[in-house]
Amino acid sequence: QVHLVESGGGLVQAGGSLRLSCAASGRTFSSWSMGWYRQAPGKQRELVAGINSDGGTRYADSGKGRFTISRDNAKNTVYLQMDGLKPEDTAVYYCATGPNWFSFIYWGQGTQVTISS
Repeated sequence: QVHLVESGGGLVQAGGSLRLSCAASGRTFSSWSMGWYRQAPGKQRELVAGINSDGGTRYADSGKGRFTISRDNAKNTVYLQMDGLKPEDTAVYYCATGPNWFSFIYWGQGTQVTISS
């Protein structure tokens, strides 16, 4: 059974940084895409960043230049480094994985990120 467990969320001041981690288990993920989504209160879940099996990345415009996604296939882990955080980045952040970044089929439970102004 596939499990994704996020960690690293918390409360930080605007301008600060956080590094989210997502540890995956239950299969080998090196050939799959992995990604981070977020959902703020009252808003739809949206893609933050994705990384495919060959290291190619994509970012939402909101995070370009501030967020960096990376993966460690040996550890079945994907990371999201977030710098220059803004109050509008406040959301629950979810890790996801799937055969490609148009087919994320497994999701974690989410980790809360709160940015104070």
